[in-house]
Amino acid sequence: FVVVLGLCFILGWLAVASNPSPYYGVVGFVLGSVAGCRWLLSLGVSFVSLVLFIVYLGGMLVVFVYSVALAADPF
Repeated sequence: FVVVLGLCFILGWLAVASNPSPYYGVVGFVLGSVAGCRWLLSLGVSFVSLVLFIVYLGGMLVVFVYSVALAADPF
């Protein structure tokens, strides 16, 4: 189970790095961060997992929303 979560984490971050579109990149970002936090939960560090989840989805999704708004703006 830990190996599968680790592979999902790596594949999620590869999806972020390889997608030029921010719409599909954010999906890979969310899946990668969820898999990474579940991986940490399975290892027994629940507080670190919760803090990383809040930081990743709270802080970094703002950057994706900003880039999507800039990509949609014609001027």
